[in-house]
Amino acid sequence: MKTFADVHIGDTLGPVHQFVSKDQCRAYANSAGLPAARFTDDEGARKEGLPGMILPGNMSLGILSKLVTDWIGSDGGARMIRLSTTYRVPVQPDHTLTLQGFITHATEAERTAEIDVWIENEDAERLVTGTATVQFDK
Repeated sequence: MKTFADVHIGDTLGPVHQFVSKDQCRAYANSAGLPAARFTDDEGARKEGLPGMILPGNMSLGILSKLVTDWIGSDGGARMIRLSTTYRVPVQPDHTLTLQGFITHATEAERTAEIDVWIENEDAERLVTGTATVQFDK
């Protein structure tokens, strides 16, 4: 079980490499009620001035959430209480994404850790950045 005592500033999460296909992007967009061409069709996305299909923002958010919750573990000793993101560059499917993070701050009185997280493309360009807060029971 991960406890607050296990947390040290500078500790890293990842890197985790994740390939996201166009089919996964389409399936997510359709199941989330987001049938816009930018999420389902390269040509339609290009008509909107994009380089091709992009992941919905909430899909990128979900991917970053999973990085943090996998690090926490499923034993119930901690929970993510906040995740904020900034979308810097469109995330395109059919690429391997790298998910990373590191602990930037810990508050003993509240048993919380602040974690900077991000998604990179194959060129190490940060596409989505964010900050997560994790609270520990012990």
